[in-house]
Amino acid sequence: MPETFTMQTSLGDITLRLFDDTPLHRDNFKKLVSENYYDGIRFHRVIEGFMIQTGDPLSRHENKRMLHGTGGPSTRIDAEIKHSNKKGTLAAARDNNPAKASSGSQFYINHADNNFLDGQYTVFGIVEAGMDVVEKIAAVKTDPNDNPIDPVTITTIVPVLQVS
Repeated sequence: MPETFTMQTSLGDITLRLFDDTPLHRDNFKKLVSENYYDGIRFHRVIEGFMIQTGDPLSRHENKRMLHGTGGPSTRIDAEIKHSNKKGTLAAARDNNPAKASSGSQFYINHADNNFLDGQYTVFGIVEAGMDVVEKIAAVKTDPNDNPIDPVTITTIVPVLQVS
């Protein structure tokens, strides 16, 4: 059964369902959630009509604003490229590396169908509810580095209890 999480943000809740066929990414996300890793982290890169990105622990610190997007665990996750970057999908961010290995914590939600990213990034989940919140986040005013002027923060991410 696919696992579902509620990401509580300063602009509302987003329900995320993780794909079972990307187990490395699913399990890494679950581990970070269980450690409250994402609590207080901001969306540090927001481009309306493209995507909203989060997961950098440096984004908790306003005085490190120029470094937002560069932080996270030093470990990478092997690529599991199986799904398309359709609007509302959840994908792992990454730096430029030939193996297309993913960041240890940073991810984005596609705000449009971004098929040109297919084959380049691991898509490991989808928004099940809360696309209206994704729309709100995508519409915030940003600085020249696409960082929201008024921070949009993840309060916490919690698993949704599954009823069988």
